[in-house]
Amino acid sequence: MRETLQDFKTFVLRGNVIDLAIAVVLGAAFGAVVTALVTGIFTPLIAVIIGSPDFSNMGFTIRDSKFEVGMVLNAVLSFVSVAAVIFLFVVKPMNLLIERTRRAPATVDPTTKKCDYCLSEIPMGASRCAFCTSDLVAASV
Repeated sequence: MRETLQDFKTFVLRGNVIDLAIAVVLGAAFGAVVTALVTGIFTPLIAVIIGSPDFSNMGFTIRDSKFEVGMVLNAVLSFVSVAAVIFLFVVKPMNLLIERTRRAPATVDPTTKKCDYCLSEIPMGASRCAFCTSDLVAASV
């Protein structure tokens, strides 16, 4: 029993379990912020443009079966609104931030060149080719 408790303690105190717990709590808090943003700003904008922010009363009936199209439309608009807010206010700024912090790879100065006579790779400062023994100083003059 003591070994099981020790194993459980090791499992719970691992970094990835704690990181996951923190991510869930932050995700819930962030979800509340996004929901408030959509409900407080974007839903009234939709009401200004379309005329009604709530479509839950829309529907039709066929042979005593009620099709609540408005509920589906509300869910789709809510999803699209949340996705747009996350994309515009989280994903795009993060991509810009990552792009700005990413450095361009440094250009490396070449350390070799091709021999003018045999086209072998030789060091930049060589005065004679190691392969064909041509005098490179005379060739570059």
